[in-house]
Amino acid sequence: MKKFLDEHFLLSTKTAQQLYHDYAAGMPIIDYHCHLPPAQIAENTQFENITQVWLNGDHYKWRAMRTNGVDERYITGDEPDREKFRKWAETVPYTLRNPLYHWTHLELQRYFGITELLNRDTADRIFDETREKLQSPEYRVRGLLRKMNVKVICTTDDPLDALENHRQLSDEGYEIPVYPAFRPDAAMELGNVEKFAAYVKRLERIVEAPIASFGDYLGALRLRHDFFVAMGCRVSDHGLEEVYAEDYTEDEVARIFEAALAGRDITPLDHRKFKSAMLVKFAEWDAERGWVQQYHLGALRNNNSRMMSKLGPDTGWDSIGDFPQGKALAKFLDRLDRQDKLAKTILYNLNPADNELMATMIGNFNDGSVAGKLQFGSAWWFLDQKDGMTKQINALSNMGLLSRFVGMLTDSRSFLSFPRHEYFRRLLCDLFGSEIERGELPDDIEWIGQVIQDICYNNASRYFGWDD
Repeated sequence: MKKFLDEHFLLSTKTAQQLYHDYAAGMPIIDYHCHLPPAQIAENTQFENITQVWLNGDHYKWRAMRTNGVDERYITGDEPDREKFRKWAETVPYTLRNPLYHWTHLELQRYFGITELLNRDTADRIFDETREKLQSPEYRVRGLLRKMNVKVICTTDDPLDALENHRQLSDEGYEIPVYPAFRPDAAMELGNVEKFAAYVKRLERIVEAPIASFGDYLGALRLRHDFFVAMGCRVSDHGLEEVYAEDYTEDEVARIFEAALAGRDITPLDHRKFKSAMLVKFAEWDAERGWVQQYHLGALRNNNSRMMSKLGPDTGWDSIGDFPQGKALAKFLDRLDRQDKLAKTILYNLNPADNELMATMIGNFNDGSVAGKLQFGSAWWFLDQKDGMTKQINALSNMGLLSRFVGMLTDSRSFLSFPRHEYFRRLLCDLFGSEIERGELPDDIEWIGQVIQDICYNNASRYFGWDD
C-alpha cells in the first residue's frame, strides 16, 4: 500500500516519477492569472496565524464548511481565528476525494513541513506550529513566494485602480515582477444604471475630464489602458457568462450609453449590444499593444440572493453555468481576425461540456504567426482538480497541440495556493509516463521531458514575453 502524499504522489509509473522529479519539479512558476492582493506583497505582510493566510477569502473552503454544517460565524463571521481553524480542521476529514483534501495537506507539507493529517485532534497542534513559523521573516508574504520558486505574478485589477502597490514594487526593484492585469468587467456592466453612473463619475475624477458621451467614455478608458501599459501590464482579462457578439452601430451604442448615464433602464438586447461593442474596443486596444487577452467564460454567479445581499460577491455562491458559447465566440474572434486585430488569446471554460468546443475553436484562428497564438486555458475554478485537469489536457491533446500549452495558474487569493502548480505537473507527468510505458508514446525521455518543461514554464515565458 502506497503512503499518502509521498514523493511519488499521483505518479503511478516509474517513468512518470522520472519525468516529474527530473524535469518538472524544479521548474519555476509563472502565475499569469491570480487574485492575490498586491498590497500584501508591497507591504510584505506577516500573518498572525494560518487562519489569516489560509481561510480568509477562500470561498472554496467556505463552501465545504457550510456543506459540513458549520455556522457562518465561523466562516465569515467574528469568531476568533483559532475557533475558525478548528472548524476547518473538523471539516477536512469529510473532504475526502474533494481536491481540498489534497490541497490542504500539500500546502501543510510544502510550506510548513507538516505531514500529519489535519483533523479535530491535530487542529490546535497544527495551529500553534504554523503560527510560530509564520512569525519568522521567511514566512512573510515575499518569503512564501520565494519558497515556491515564483518568478512572475499577474494580479487582477479594475481599470480605475491606482496601481500604487505595483508602482512601489517596481520602484524598489522587487525580485519577482508583479504586473497588473486589465479587468474591465465593471466598465461594461449596465445592469444597475446607478452603479454604472457612479463608475463613470469615478473615471471622470481619475482622468480629470468630463464624460458626457460615448466617445468621451472610450477616450477616458483608453487613457487607463495606456496607464496600465506604463505600469508594465501585458495582460487583460474578462470574466463573462459568455462572449457577446451582437450586431450594433456606433450610433446605437452611443444612445445606449447616454440612456444609462441618464439613469434610464436598459433593455437586455441593448445591454448585450453595449457589451459587444466594449469587448471589441478592448480587444482592439490589446492587439495594438501586443497584449495577451484572457476570457473566463461560463460562471453563473451570485445564485443565493439572500446570502449575496448579506455577504456580497465572491463569497461562495457561484456555480457552473450552461450558457451557449460557440456561435458568438466564433463571430467575435472572426471579426477581430478579419481586421487583423486578434491578439494572443486564452479561452477558459467553466462548463466541462465545452472542453472540446474550446479545444477546436482555438484551431480556427491559429494562423501560424505565433506558436499557440490562441490557447485553450487551464482547467479553471470548479474544474482545477484531478478529473477536470485531466479532461482539459486530453481534449487539448486530441484536438490541438498540448506541447504548445502555456500551462497552469492558481486563480487564487491565497499565498499558500502555489502547490496547485505541482498538482498539475504531477498529473501531466503521470499521463505522459503511463502512455510511454504502454507503448503509446516513444521512450524518448529527453524530448518528452523538454515538452513537459515547456508546458510547466518555458511556453508561458515566451508567450507573454517574459523571456526577454
